[in-house]
Amino acid sequence: MKNSNTESNGKTRGETPEAARLVGVLTRLVRPFYLFRRKAPLPSYILGRFLTMGAMLFILGLAVFGLMELAPGDMVDQIMLQQIFGENQARAGQNQEAMDQEQLEAQRRSLGLDQPFYIQYLNWLKRVIVHQDLGTSLISRAPVSFLISSRLPNSILLNLISLVLITLFSFLLGVYFSAKAGTKADLAVTFFALVLHAFPGILLLILLQLFAALSSLFPVTAYPTFPYAEAPVRFVFSYGHHIFLPLLASFLGGIGGTLRMIRATMLDQLGQPYITSLRSRGIAEWRVYLNHAFRNTLNPYITGSANLLAGLFSGSLILEIIFAYPGVGRLMYEAVLQEDINLVLTNIMFVSFLVLLGMVLADILLALVDPRIRYGKE
Repeated sequence: MKNSNTESNGKTRGETPEAARLVGVLTRLVRPFYLFRRKAPLPSYILGRFLTMGAMLFILGLAVFGLMELAPGDMVDQIMLQQIFGENQARAGQNQEAMDQEQLEAQRRSLGLDQPFYIQYLNWLKRVIVHQDLGTSLISRAPVSFLISSRLPNSILLNLISLVLITLFSFLLGVYFSAKAGTKADLAVTFFALVLHAFPGILLLILLQLFAALSSLFPVTAYPTFPYAEAPVRFVFSYGHHIFLPLLASFLGGIGGTLRMIRATMLDQLGQPYITSLRSRGIAEWRVYLNHAFRNTLNPYITGSANLLAGLFSGSLILEIIFAYPGVGRLMYEAVLQEDINLVLTNIMFVSFLVLLGMVLADILLALVDPRIRYGKE
């Protein structure tokens, strides 16, 4: 039986030399990556994460082009409608309609919209990678890079301030009330954190907008009416006054879940045997909390901070629309309504890149904070 199996295996290998050569080529190609992963597990993991991020961005861009293709009409129809309403002309007659249709088709060909969506996407990628050109807005005719660069800092500033405030207060309150577990104050804070976590964000924004309109204590818009160069000091104070309510909405929407997570993690760590051992040695309680239990709460927070950042960016879309904040979320909303594919795709790519970069940085920080993590090792 053993001899027959050996003969059968040899016969099989002899019958497929092409497959054997293919396996050998693939082995030689994969072997350097395998050796690199064994010798440098963390750099290879980081490299893999960046490659995965690039693949996800590529698939996301292709999906955006496909979805825009499925939408009724296109940007050429939007441009023609704007021209018609702007000039107050009434189009009538078959000849005029035929001429309008010919103009539409000619404009679509000039913009490359007559091609399949995947060809449009590949052409866009070629222009961005080879020529470093993001194109121009097909509605406003302004460079896309200029439109993004004028709005992106506003969105980044708003979301970073929210992330810092949520992180600071979540850790302070979470650590403090984990030491007061079971008290009335702890139950009250836990209840309100759960309410804030479950409360609809859009309803909170609308209520704050109504409060600003009825009380006149805060402006209904989230950005000053004059530029920074006109009066820098006055602009800073005016910006803080305008952004207070949107920042409060973003803060309240994110602190509920983060506070509950940190409190639960601290309580779990305080019940571990090593905490009992530390206390039995007479180590001060503040050192037990800060030097030991607190350090182990960083792992779940760093993992969840990427999701928190993604939630802030996605939630800022509604915030910027309701409070008329000049960020990339509002710019994307206007571009989608006008079906400006260049602006829509660049907006989505930028925001997705920032979110994915935040996830990669969170993984790197997690590996640096926790020395037990060794990527690529059993």
